[in-house]
Amino acid sequence: MRRERFYLDQEEKRILKEAEEYAREKGLKLNPDKKTLEAVIKALAKTEQKYGKKYCPCRAVTGNAENDKKIICPCAFHLKEISDSGHCKCNLFFSD
Repeated sequence: MRRERFYLDQEEKRILKEAEEYAREKGLKLNPDKKTLEAVIKALAKTEQKYGKKYCPCRAVTGNAENDKKIICPCAFHLKEISDSGHCKCNLFFSD
């Protein structure tokens, strides 16, 4: 099987490593589609750079700190979404 290359900067690599560790701890896996995985990681890096937190790229940041803390990746909704549809809304985490 040919291994696809990621084109990630240092911050994106850190976020990918954090996501891999979290997935392993929770018995999940990351999106097997490398292009989609790369896009989600890059989007997380962009929200972290813009807002100072890794907000889920599939959800809108409202500016309300109490509400927005629920959408910091991994968000408060991801486990239910994975249970219901096999993956979270962002398509980062998948059931194993």
